[in-house]
Amino acid sequence: MSRSICALMLSTSVCVPYAAAQTVEPFVLDPITVEGGDGSAVADDGGNAIDIDAGDLALQNPTDLQDLFIGEPTTIVGSSLPVSQKLYVNGVEETNLAVTIDGARQNNKIFHHNATTLIDPALLEAVSVDSGVAAADAGPGALAGSISYETIDVDSLLEEGDSFGGKFATEYQSNGDIFANALTLYGRTGNFEALGYLKYAEGDGREDGDDNTITGSGTNLLSGLVKLAYEADAGHRIEFSYESVGDDEERPFRANFDRTFLSVRDYDLQRQNIVLTYTDETPQGWWDPTISIAYSVTELLTPFDDSFSYGGTTDSINGKFQNEFALNLGTITAGIDFYSETANLEEFDLADSANDTEIGEEAWNIGAFSQARLDLTDAARVSFGARVDANELEGLDGTTYSNEGVSGNVSGEVDVTDAVTLSAGVSSVWGGVALAENYLLNTAWTYPDEIEPVTSQNIFVASEANFGRWNLNAKLFKTEIDDVRTESFSEGAGITNDMSSEGFEIGAGYAWNDGLVRIGYANIDTEVNGETADAFSGIYLTTPVGEIITLQVNHTFANRGITIGADAEIVLEETDVAEGSATLPAYEVFNSFITYTPPNDDSWVLRAEINNMFDETYASRATYGLEFPSLVPLNEPGQTIMLSASKTF
Repeated sequence: MSRSICALMLSTSVCVPYAAAQTVEPFVLDPITVEGGDGSAVADDGGNAIDIDAGDLALQNPTDLQDLFIGEPTTIVGSSLPVSQKLYVNGVEETNLAVTIDGARQNNKIFHHNATTLIDPALLEAVSVDSGVAAADAGPGALAGSISYETIDVDSLLEEGDSFGGKFATEYQSNGDIFANALTLYGRTGNFEALGYLKYAEGDGREDGDDNTITGSGTNLLSGLVKLAYEADAGHRIEFSYESVGDDEERPFRANFDRTFLSVRDYDLQRQNIVLTYTDETPQGWWDPTISIAYSVTELLTPFDDSFSYGGTTDSINGKFQNEFALNLGTITAGIDFYSETANLEEFDLADSANDTEIGEEAWNIGAFSQARLDLTDAARVSFGARVDANELEGLDGTTYSNEGVSGNVSGEVDVTDAVTLSAGVSSVWGGVALAENYLLNTAWTYPDEIEPVTSQNIFVASEANFGRWNLNAKLFKTEIDDVRTESFSEGAGITNDMSSEGFEIGAGYAWNDGLVRIGYANIDTEVNGETADAFSGIYLTTPVGEIITLQVNHTFANRGITIGADAEIVLEETDVAEGSATLPAYEVFNSFITYTPPNDDSWVLRAEINNMFDETYASRATYGLEFPSLVPLNEPGQTIMLSASKTF
């Protein structure tokens, strides 16, 4: 352990720098936000939130979900291929969280070998995760929390007084000869504003630390974003957003693991998100509305063999109307939301299209919610809320299940002293009956008379302490989810399972005038039906986690426009595994970076990184198949040098 920490500190001092601007951006130390200038810190969201802002994104320069959540030991991502990466929060798979992009609900459970939410981090402005306990206005189905992705917009990019701007970014990764180029243009004239973003990345297969090519690891990604908005002088604002990402490349036959006797095949995964939103930017009194309607869709096309191929489409039409009421003590947000969703599977006969077939399920939900966020005193804050949902699922054969349920949550924090804050929260969530996965749909299913609606219970207790430049945090948490629908192609449509995740997190950070160092540790145990989980039993539920340590350090030489930094993930061996499973191996991976912004021209940012510095051969702890000798898990890339440059104009 001590050798790992020493290696991290050494790498920071000898590596080429990364980074930023002339002043230090805020850096998130979950659950405390640390400011680089004077070492001060403030509590954030009751000790239960992970908030990644524009400054963090500039510092991290993420290229996929693993990079996006680096440094968060309770938030892990499996697979080295973005097309099959899955995110786990407190050990719970993201399909059990309410996930939104620009406020639009995501319905992305399309194929269990694929990613759930494929996203390009380069177009993000902020990410917020409420783990376990989530507010009622986070949306339906927040069984184990919520994840909110917000994309870039004109306000965050355009300098005050300017009417037009843009940014060009180019990037090269040595491992796989990956080239990526992105162009962003944005402007405002009168009451109108517009933004456009386009990125294309391509590359060959990458190699792991043993110089073996990772099967199906080529890069062929295209992503884009368009935003148009009109804001009247009176503050009425209408915004249209269209975001798209596509990955079309040869992948392992099962995209989240390898088998030597199976070939590769093409996976064409496309996800789109369309949102129309109305807000009042100059609210008065109790009138502060948000109205949105959205359409999100994920499509996957892949051949099975030379005779036929499959195409899956999962979509969601969703919307909400809510109003935030301002009170002397805080706010109350109340409103209604809805979704109408489908999961369809098409089989294409490549010899005769007349034999093509299509099957699917449909679901809808309408909910009413209210959430209060109040400052009871200068030292005590509380948030509580509830929602009522009506849910209906229609199966392949027309079988219908209609259910109603109530969810509630309460959390609060109290400043015990000027330096110490204690917080806690609980929630009970009703989630209805979810759609089946597209690729498991089977016309031979006989639906049971009843499928139990899924429910969950969450609890956390946390503490935060700020002693000058030192910041300390700790959290205990537990999530239990009952009757999760886990349909099986061969065993039927009505199968349900229970899962639980419990653990704790501790962290410490020290900030100085131009930098900081941070360490985090998490220990998480997960179960399915009362037994230790493995990756197979945990599909769409959980994955074995164990003990994870994260380390981060950075320093800015403000007068020179240089920032250097490094990070590490240290995962300990896990012997508490499911019966018949192999021990999960330990690994240590270190990364470092340097950025340079010319002091006389801050429109340029030049960056160099060395990822997996010591060429470790490993697969991420959340990667599928680590426990099963018959499978070959997808290793992470070996040592990779990444060079990038961006020019803002």
